[in-house]
Amino acid sequence: MDMRIGILAVAGVCLLVLLIGILKKRGEILLNFATRTVVCLIVTCFLNSFFRSRGWEVEIGLNLISVLTFGSLGFCGMLALYGILFLQLL
Repeated sequence: MDMRIGILAVAGVCLLVLLIGILKKRGEILLNFATRTVVCLIVTCFLNSFFRSRGWEVEIGLNLISVLTFGSLGFCGMLALYGILFLQLL
């Protein structure tokens, strides 16, 4: 019985080390995604209020699609969404 507990403990520690290694790499990806999303949301809120104060009808809606665009593409995605809205003004 003691031998089985020892083997299970060693196997559990090995699995825990592997899990930490996998989560560390994915953690970086998730942290980058979250950082890009938060920064782009703050800049979008600022730019929406800036354009609204100037009287321009250019405002990105904050929804799931725009948040996913911000997280995956960052500033380039935000600029692309504003570019689409500016093209609609023409």
